[in-house]
Amino acid sequence: MIVDCALYRDGRRQNEGLLALDRAAAICAETDGFVWLGLFEPNPEELADVQRRFGLHELAIEDAQNFHLRPKIERYDEGAVLFTVLRTARYVEELEEVEMGEVSVFLSSRFVITVRQGEASDLHGARLRLETRPEFLKEGTGAVLWAIFDTIVDSYAPVVEGLERDVEEVERTVFSGAAAPTERIYLLRREATEFYRAVHPLLGPLEALERGAYLKVSDELSQFFRDVNDHIKLVNEEVVALRDVLATILQANMAVISNQQNEISVRQNETMKQLTLVATIFLPMTFITGFFGMNFGWMVRGIDDLWTFAVYGVGTLVVSALIIFLWFRRSGHIGTS
Repeated sequence: MIVDCALYRDGRRQNEGLLALDRAAAICAETDGFVWLGLFEPNPEELADVQRRFGLHELAIEDAQNFHLRPKIERYDEGAVLFTVLRTARYVEELEEVEMGEVSVFLSSRFVITVRQGEASDLHGARLRLETRPEFLKEGTGAVLWAIFDTIVDSYAPVVEGLERDVEEVERTVFSGAAAPTERIYLLRREATEFYRAVHPLLGPLEALERGAYLKVSDELSQFFRDVNDHIKLVNEEVVALRDVLATILQANMAVISNQQNEISVRQNETMKQLTLVATIFLPMTFITGFFGMNFGWMVRGIDDLWTFAVYGVGTLVVSALIIFLWFRRSGHIGTS
């Protein structure tokens, strides 16, 4: 879907509405200035039409159709067309997740074609901001590339802040002695890693853009590319720090879980010990009770008064319990701190 298409000349937009695609392609060959064509999630037929009208390389078109590419900058048509892939990101507060997107940029001296994939790839603000600065638009398509880079890199800051809040929340839980959901830590680690893969590969290309290796830019525009380069370096350092912190939190959380499991195991062992002691004490008492409960003639005739019952019946129970108790005490099972 075509979002916007405009001709820019002498730092000004030359058309109010949407410029027709065939007219935009013809303008690139007829007049000064450049065309900025914005596409959002185009289907293969739309991309094929754009490829045919602007003479884009088929490999670059194939890359623009694929999602989750590694950020990169490549040259096509003997350096006349610069193809750039950028990963975009936004933090979704409601879900506490990072949503990734992608922007592919075809850039020459006469046109800029942006192909956006995913909701986290809005460039409308970059176009509006650039249109309010005609001195930048006079720089040509290099200014558009700077505006795209600047907008995407600036959008990384809220993502870092959102991830930092999530990491701090998990960190407080773990280091308070409670176990955090391990799945939550793994998800944060995965989001931080995916975000790192979007940020880190941009360090080299931005250094090259600042030096003018890909585009011939003025000293003033080079300074703005340097500013974007400084921002991406800061974001990269913050993401690396978040990954390291999450690795530490994961280890600490596993230690907390292990400690809790050890405490449960100790309590279970203590309970089993107590039950074993009680069972051992009652074992001889159960035998004696069963023995005297037998109806042997001599036993029935011999135990015929209270004192005899107390000595043979109750006395043997007390003596056996006392013997077991003394044995446990001497062996250290009870009576020790």
